[in-house]
Amino acid sequence: MVQAWYMDESADDPRRPHRAQPRRPVGLEQLRRLGVLYWKLDADKYENDPELEKIRKERNYSWMDIITICKDKLPNYEEKIKMFYEEHLHLDEEIRYILDGSGYFDVRDEEDRWIRISMEKGDMITLPAGIYHRFTLDEQNYVKAMRLFVGDPVWTAYNRPADHFEARGQYLAFLAQTA
Repeated sequence: MVQAWYMDESADDPRRPHRAQPRRPVGLEQLRRLGVLYWKLDADKYENDPELEKIRKERNYSWMDIITICKDKLPNYEEKIKMFYEEHLHLDEEIRYILDGSGYFDVRDEEDRWIRISMEKGDMITLPAGIYHRFTLDEQNYVKAMRLFVGDPVWTAYNRPADHFEARGQYLAFLAQTA
């Protein structure tokens, strides 16, 4: 089961867990209220998994590819890692399924505090359009992930501040409804 927690304020190495003290865990229900969806799947059978196919069909995730993030596999590794960790939003959902390795998605809660979501093999997450977030590897420095999209992929990230986008306004309206 996925683990999530409120982060400390340290500017130390982002690959560390950064758990707030005292510890403040975050459950799946709180993540759902932020629009974050989570599934636990069998990553060893991702190529022929009826559960994954069911999710893809229900949510119209028609496009996919696989990315490996590590120094040996990702061109411009250092630049990409910095880019992924810059706080941003997308105009579409961000869907990631961890096939191997691990990393962290950080999302802002309704009070603008960081929540860290620890992702490992078999974890699949959907971040809603308009949520401020970022990604980093953990201290293993390796993740292999499936990226899914509704329709053709759109890779554009809008760094904060990006409150003028319609997707951000819609997300804030969603938060107001779930409060």
